[in-house]
Amino acid sequence: MSKAKKLEGKVAIITGGASGIGEATARLFAELGARAVVIADIQPEKGESVAESIGRHRCSYVHCDITDEEQVKSVVDWTAATYGGVDVVYCNAGTVAGGLAQTVLDLDLKQFDRVMRVNTRGTAACVKQAALKMVELGKGGAIVCTASATAAHAGPNLTDYIMSKCAVVALMRAASLQLGVHGIRVNSVSPGLVVTPLAATIGLHSAADVEGMFGEFTSLKGLELVADHVAEAVAFLASDEAAFVTGHNLTVDGGLQCLPFMAK
Repeated sequence: MSKAKKLEGKVAIITGGASGIGEATARLFAELGARAVVIADIQPEKGESVAESIGRHRCSYVHCDITDEEQVKSVVDWTAATYGGVDVVYCNAGTVAGGLAQTVLDLDLKQFDRVMRVNTRGTAACVKQAALKMVELGKGGAIVCTASATAAHAGPNLTDYIMSKCAVVALMRAASLQLGVHGIRVNSVSPGLVVTPLAATIGLHSAADVEGMFGEFTSLKGLELVADHVAEAVAFLASDEAAFVTGHNLTVDGGLQCLPFMAK
């Protein structure tokens, strides 16, 4: 199967698709032949701009706050009604609202609740509603979640974020086991740190900033992790090339061995 046809004819929803990894994935899905890409996000100006640049004939923006399950259901229902189905749902929206200072001793539980509400509860709502629609349609499908390389490591801070992404991996594994009977594959992708608007909220604004934290701890040298690398991994998991892949957490972290950079 040629790269250009990898996602031919598929209808996809991408939460958090207005910027960062989600935007890169939306653009790639369109390039790979997706019939329709729906960007579900809380950033209307950015979302509309991305949809316009991809082309209204195959991309739409719909406002969706994933912490509200009814909004998630509405997006899934609208997509199925508008485009005649839902083949792929990429549960990507997330936050690091607590920031770097979230150690156990200094844990701000209000910030903790915000991170868990978005990253864990919101992702669970997306997986649930995607699965319900796919079961209803009876054609199977692929669900991909954004976890994080931090989910495989302890760290001296970012406690709430790490916990939330560990929960995403656990959700993916449970869902993959439970939904396989319906022909629904569920996987996750765990990227290292990518320069995105989300990363900027914790003070990482450039490749140099990321290299300063990650560089010495990754085994793969001479290559900078960018959003497109993560998008390619998501596209694989969403495509028929991964037809027998489910319950898998695909790391895209350059061989990251540990996370002591977070203590700097």
